[in-house]
Order: sequence, then C-alpha cells, then structure tokens
Amino acid sequence: MSAPDVVVIGAGVVGASCALALTNAGFKVQIIDRGPVSSGTTGAGEGNILVSDKEIVSEITLAKRSRDLWFEINTDIGGGFELEPKGGIVVSRSAAGIETLKKLVKHQDENGISTQILNQKELLQVEPNISKEIEFAVLYPQDAQCQPMLAAAQMIRAVKKRGGRFNPGENVIAIKSNDGKVNTVITDKGSYPVTAVVNATGTWAGEIARLAGSDLPIMPRRGFILVTNAAPKLVHHKVYDAEYVANVASGDAQLQSSAVIEGTESGTILIGSSRERVGFNNEFSVPILRQLARQAITIFPILESLQLLRAYRGFRPYAPDHLPVIGEDSNIKGLFHAAGHEGAGVGLAPASGQLITEMLLGKPTFMDATAFSPARFQKVAQFV
Repeated sequence: MSAPDVVVIGAGVVGASCALALTNAGFKVQIIDRGPVSSGTTGAGEGNILVSDKEIVSEITLAKRSRDLWFEINTDIGGGFELEPKGGIVVSRSAAGIETLKKLVKHQDENGISTQILNQKELLQVEPNISKEIEFAVLYPQDAQCQPMLAAAQMIRAVKKRGGRFNPGENVIAIKSNDGKVNTVITDKGSYPVTAVVNATGTWAGEIARLAGSDLPIMPRRGFILVTNAAPKLVHHKVYDAEYVANVASGDAQLQSSAVIEGTESGTILIGSSRERVGFNNEFSVPILRQLARQAITIFPILESLQLLRAYRGFRPYAPDHLPVIGEDSNIKGLFHAAGHEGAGVGLAPASGQLITEMLLGKPTFMDATAFSPARFQKVAQFV
C-alpha cells in the first residue's frame, strides 16, 4: 500500500469498526496501536450490544443503527466473534424503581426500542433460575452480545485482507499540521503523510488530541468484572438491575455498583458492574469484588454455588456528558475523534465507524450527529 489516506489510531473495537467502514468505502487505511489488538478498554469489556440502557434520543438512534450493523458486519466478514442476539432483561424490586423503569420504557417505546413488560410468571419462564422475589421486569429483544476482542481482531483481519495495514507496538508521538490541517502522523518507528486521522484511543483520546494541538476531556472510569467457572446454561439473557441505567448516567466520582449478569458461549458467567473515577489506578479491590458477588446472588441465588474463576478490571473512556465524541476536531481539520463511549463502546462502535466514514466522504450522515460533536467541549483556536 502506498501512503494511507487515513491513519486510525487505536486497535480496539471502535478503531477496528472505523477502519473497516473506511476500508469498505474505498479509503487506504493504516491502523496504529502502541499495543496489540484490544489492549485497552476492549480487552476488559463484556461485549455488550445494548439498546436497553439508552435514554437520550440521539444515543438511542446511534445504538439502534449500531445493533443492526453488528449483524451486517457479522455477515460481511464471516463471523468468528460469538455474536448472539440473546436479548436483555432489566429488573426492578422497589415501587419507586418500577415506576421509574415504566417511564423509561414508555420513552424508549416512543423512540423505536422494542420492549416487553414481564410479570413474575413470565419472567420465570424465560429465566427459571432468577430470584422468585423479583416480580417486575422488562425484556429487550434487541440486546445482544459478542466477544469484543475477537470482534476487533476479525474486523482488523478483514481490513488487512482488503488492502489495509495494521502496525501493533507502534507509539504515536506527534501529529503535525499545516495551516490547521493535519498532514503527518509521527510514531517512534516512522512517519505517515495523511489527509485524515481518526483518534479511536478510548481512555487515552485526550492525550492524542493534545499531541495534535487540541484537547478532549476524556477521563478513565474504572470497573471490575467477575468470571465464574463454566456451568450448564443458568442465565439465558443479559440480566441487570435497573439501577445500572442510573449509574451509567451518573457523574459521581465515588464507587457505584449494580448487578449485571450474563452467560457466555463457553459457559462462564460474567458479573458486573462497578464504576468509579480513580484515575488510572488499576489495583484490585476485594471489597468491590465481594459487593458485586453479593448483588449478583440477590438476582440469581444459584450463583452462590459456583466458583469464581477470575476477576479483571479496565477503564471506560468517560466524557462529562456521558455521550461519545464522534466527529471532526474544532481546532485541527482532518483530525476526527471516535472516543468517549464509556461502557458502550462495543455496542456503539459500528455506527460510530459509519458516522466517521460519512463525514470523511462529505456525505450526509445517517443521523444528526451534532450531540456527539467534539465542538461541545472545544473552543476553536484555543490550542492552535
């Protein structure tokens, strides 16, 4: 390949989605990452492809399109990443919580999300092992799951087969511009003349923006996940407490956790979810792990009989308004950002790639992407 048209920085699921969409649109793409595939947030994710936790209309639109694109990508590249349309179930156990969930469901119904309210009998029919104390739940048939590391790897493999390149272990040290337009990416191993750069570095997106002479207020938000030993099929959907939605939308820096449980194709069960802003402190916290386990058992008492296989943690790329940053930088032309998706990066990645591609082509985007614009955080010419 001659000099690339676009350099995509980041080999997680968002970067891979952008690279695949750009490649399919005819761009010559170079992917660069300082580590291997999925060495950041993607490698610490559960693979959630959710519409059930979306409240803001613009994000609902993005999530619905992205969910459909996952299945189109699955066909396009031949699968290989455990994509499963398993559906999600949200439960609530208090009168106030049920009323709040009903209001959310009404709002989601009005904006094209499929929902089905379940009474206790109906809930036990679809999740026989769930606690019999839970009397109200909502089924979201559009929710799905994949293996995110495999998804990123398979998409990058497709990009390479279609003429793109991937350079792992290469660290970007500068992004040069001429008259406010990006023209060169410099790494610790070489340089790339370009017409456009896509910053898909997740939690480190602010760092890359600063290398280019701009800025983004992307911060890390730490989370833990427990993994049980393999067991017969005990959990059939992604099941979580309605408090999860509130935790996602919260700006509180302190620890927040709510039960999130789902099975995998291998038979293990993933248990989350915690959120806290502690910078890049990656120490394990046994009290948090215990809290997650206790919360999960209140929803699926049968989990108490399983052994924990391991636990892992990662950092979600958090933007102050809880919406992703997708679009061209306000200060540096040709620098596009696809970051700040927090815990929804897997689910929103394909549609983010479509938006970036449409923007680079100069075509009308499939939706109004104003809500995701980097301009909401940037002051033009402040950093140039």
